[in-house]
Amino acid sequence: MHKIPTLAVACGLLSLPLAHADVTQLLQSNACTACHQPAARVVGPSWQEVAQRYGDGSKSAEQLAASIKSGGSGSWGAVPMPPQTQLSDADASSIAEWILTTGHQ
Repeated sequence: MHKIPTLAVACGLLSLPLAHADVTQLLQSNACTACHQPAARVVGPSWQEVAQRYGDGSKSAEQLAASIKSGGSGSWGAVPMPPQTQLSDADASSIAEWILTTGHQ
C-alpha cells in the first residue's frame, strides 16, 4: 500500500533540477566544453551569451533543450552545432535550465 506515495516521492525527486556540479559533469562528459565556455566564445557562444540572449523569456528551457538536441546553424554564426542526440531529454533540459538560470553567473 505504500508503493504509491513512495513512487510519487521518487518521481518528484527525479524532476528536480540537477545541481551545478551535476550539470558541469554533464557538460564535460558530453564534450560541450570543447565548443562552449561560461564567459568566453570558443567555437560556439558562451553560456553567458546564450543566457543573455534568451534569459528574457524569448526562448524557454524546453525550446533551448530541443535546440541542443537537434543542433543547427545560423543563430550564432556560420559554424553549425551538431545534433546532440546522445543526450537524454532530461539531461538536455537540465543543461538548458542551468544555462538560462545559473550558467551565466
